[in-house]
Amino acid sequence: MAKARTQFLCGQCGAVHPKWMGKCPDCGAWDALEQFIEAKAAPGTLNLGDDAAAGITAPASAEPLGQVQAARVPRIPTGVQEFDRVLGGGFVPGSAVLLGGDPGIGKSTLLLQALASLADRGTNVLYASSEESSHQVRLRAERLDGSDAATRNAHLWVLSETNLARLLEQARRVQPTVLVVDSIQLVHRADVDAVPGSASQLRRCALDLVAFAKTSGCVVVIVGHVTKDGLLAGPRLLEHLVDVVLSFEGDRHHAHRGVRAIKNRFGSTFEVGLFEMTGTGLHQVDESTLAADPSLEPRPGSVAVPALAGSRCLLAEVQALTATGILGSAKRKASGLDANRLAMLLAVLEQHGGLRLADQDVYASAAGGVKLLEPGTDLAVALAVAAARTGRTAPAAFAAIGEVGLTGQIRPCSHLEQRMAAAARRGVRYLALPAGQIPAKVSGLKIELWPVDHLSAALEFLSPAGVGRVRKSISATKASPK
Repeated sequence: MAKARTQFLCGQCGAVHPKWMGKCPDCGAWDALEQFIEAKAAPGTLNLGDDAAAGITAPASAEPLGQVQAARVPRIPTGVQEFDRVLGGGFVPGSAVLLGGDPGIGKSTLLLQALASLADRGTNVLYASSEESSHQVRLRAERLDGSDAATRNAHLWVLSETNLARLLEQARRVQPTVLVVDSIQLVHRADVDAVPGSASQLRRCALDLVAFAKTSGCVVVIVGHVTKDGLLAGPRLLEHLVDVVLSFEGDRHHAHRGVRAIKNRFGSTFEVGLFEMTGTGLHQVDESTLAADPSLEPRPGSVAVPALAGSRCLLAEVQALTATGILGSAKRKASGLDANRLAMLLAVLEQHGGLRLADQDVYASAAGGVKLLEPGTDLAVALAVAAARTGRTAPAAFAAIGEVGLTGQIRPCSHLEQRMAAAARRGVRYLALPAGQIPAKVSGLKIELWPVDHLSAALEFLSPAGVGRVRKSISATKASPK
């Protein structure tokens, strides 16, 4: 009988230690070690340390970098363009992908649509569900739009199984190009004395799935749950083992969803896929559907900002609200924005903008359910809060871009030309931007640039005198000797 061995796994970095310690020696996280019992592999099971079992006939030898042959492996496009954008063009054969997201956000729907698109082209795919029966998966698939149902039904295989050994045996029999395991929290190994979802089960099952992907060339997509903090449940070992980590974000009260790459060994991590949840599944959307409408009547506490979403630029709307609070315990709430950065901007507004916010409850939000986490949105957030506090409005068709420093200085931001082009295309006529980053030549853009070097000067844009006074102030600034 295999002898069990007790070890302790760090839930933050995935390090394994022989005894419990209050602080992980590898990553320094406190109270992150969890006990798990790892049994030795039973006879007949896959041993990752055995070369013969892993399909390796000869040991690897070191060679100079110049002699290494660069293999060109073609990607496997899923047919879902927004999903392929995040992946970097499609799946890479033999890769392991981890997809995480809140319950009910649409992870299973997205993957089933991707598999259905591959099956429509005659590619064998396997959807292994540990949470739903095969009948439930069929009902979900019937709601999705399809081009060729007959071809899809012949090449899309469905399996309802929680035992990893039987799951991998079916995968070897079907030989799919893509294998989806939904979800890893309910898959278990019979020779591991632990409940499904525990640290030991997750560790062993993930190792076996990744080994299967590397030895067979099959793309393995693992679906993982997330905690209340938005982090992937289980040890961080899952993120370290796989090649790609995707995050499916969105609010279940909003129809729009976004897929971001947290880790991608084969592409960029800056791309974002945009979807809309409908009755027939997830539909791909353009960034224009999430953009603010600059032609609307200006309102206090609302400022538009051209923000980057991967390689695209989205004209988002930042909204702010201030209400009388209690000095010393004022609330600061952010939705779609970085709460820590909002607190910093409030301090800069008090120190360099002359606004009293210590006794004000401040609420800031990115409209439409989008997330604006880049520093280039600082100026728009600061102006929105100032407008809400003073009751003033920004000019019509106005947008702002720039990073705000602790001294109140407006610092440059990246991809300014792309932001300007997107703002002009969406109908923005006045754009506030860092004074030290004005492009030398702006051709073909019907947009007026308002340079600003300090937050105090940017607050003049909220002046009730309107656009004329701002233009006069900018002209005086340019004419003054340096």
